[in-house]
Amino acid sequence: MSKALDGVRILDFTHVQSGPTCTQLLAWFGADVIKVEKAGEGDATRGQLRDVPDADSLYFTMLNHNKRSITLDTKNPKGKEVLNTLIKSCDVLVENFAPGALDRMGFTWEDSGVKPPHDRCLGKRFWSRPL
Repeated sequence: MSKALDGVRILDFTHVQSGPTCTQLLAWFGADVIKVEKAGEGDATRGQLRDVPDADSLYFTMLNHNKRSITLDTKNPKGKEVLNTLIKSCDVLVENFAPGALDRMGFTWEDSGVKPPHDRCLGKRFWSRPL
């Protein structure tokens, strides 16, 4: 039995909770999700609320199971080359950085070489309280 998103490849640049939850749901529906993590550190939640020494935290595994993962140094030319190749091979890029973060890393939408029908999903919401 096939799933709704079989054959769809997602590049997951999300972190903490809302983004990984989004991409986890996409993976449950059959998408091939590739999570990109910071070289040398990985996702910050790997160590948050860790209850078993030298293992990924339950918090991380609950939000990121059913995904593949790669660590990349996007400041390194080889890391940028790998990331550009990944971007071009994926159907959707999901990220929840602050606005402009990927642009500052040198990965602007215009320069990515990705053409529609590829999609870029932004998942950051900023809340403000009334004055």
